[in-house]
Amino acid sequence: MKKIIPALIALLIIAASVTALSAGGAQELDGRLKIGISKLITHPALDSIEQGIKDYLSDNGIDAVYETQTANGEISTASSIAQLFQTEGKDIVVGIATPTAQALANVFTDIPVVYATVTDPESAGLTGIDNVCGTSDMVPVKEQLRIIREVKDIKSLGMVYTSAEANGITLMEAMHEACNEAGIELITASVSNSSEVRMAAQSIIDRVDAMYVSTDNTVISAIAALSEVCIENSVPLFSADTTSSFGTDVLLAGGFDYYQSGRLTGEVIKRILDGEKPVDIGTRYLENLEIYVNLDTAAKLGIEIPEDILSTASYIIKDGAEIQL
Repeated sequence: MKKIIPALIALLIIAASVTALSAGGAQELDGRLKIGISKLITHPALDSIEQGIKDYLSDNGIDAVYETQTANGEISTASSIAQLFQTEGKDIVVGIATPTAQALANVFTDIPVVYATVTDPESAGLTGIDNVCGTSDMVPVKEQLRIIREVKDIKSLGMVYTSAEANGITLMEAMHEACNEAGIELITASVSNSSEVRMAAQSIIDRVDAMYVSTDNTVISAIAALSEVCIENSVPLFSADTTSSFGTDVLLAGGFDYYQSGRLTGEVIKRILDGEKPVDIGTRYLENLEIYVNLDTAAKLGIEIPEDILSTASYIIKDGAEIQL
């Protein structure tokens, strides 16, 4: 009996939540656009994308009601969110990250599905579909490796990636190719969730001259843990995500402004609302790589950042604060 009572309480809570959702859905039937946003996981870059979408649409006079759901890195949860949005009758759905976008595209065929910063939309099966379009953050991996080598002469590079995340695999393979061309050994460790990142990093840290993290959402969500392992072992950490580097010991990052990525995704949504077909819009690609440098981390590691990198940096951290450039 003691076990049954808590179960009954849990069922009542779930029932109450469903009732609240239903009531919310009824309130949304007031002419405003209903947008469902599905995020793979919560971390600064994906949060910035979400905010950029909302700000762009608001700035352009679009009155929308948003519902954001987070899959917490679980593919099955991403599928459940897609089903929920279908039941609620959303007007447009947005998938932030590859797995959530794929889940939405698998469910919706009659309303627009917009993907946000999917690294490789074609490999993810998101191109050439009548109701699907969006933005991509495919990073220039070879350029990132060139910058890494300019900062430190390396013979081996470590990389933790997510074995079940399409963009994580794509970028690992791209870095593997770039390292092969440069005569550098890429040493990898795969994870299935963010809780495994620290242990994965520890398993290879003593065999690498530097560590690199791509725009792999699962790994980026645990970048603080990865950063700690690197600094404890005096190994520089390079990242493809500037947004998530703040507040960590990432030495240098070369990536995109994800808030602006969100605004670009918002622009895609507005084009759909203005009458363009998603399949005709296709994929919009981010440009203008930003450079982040942490001089405090450089001092800890005894590394001098070349002047040509500092002169082009968008963000420089010194004495725990961002220098105003």
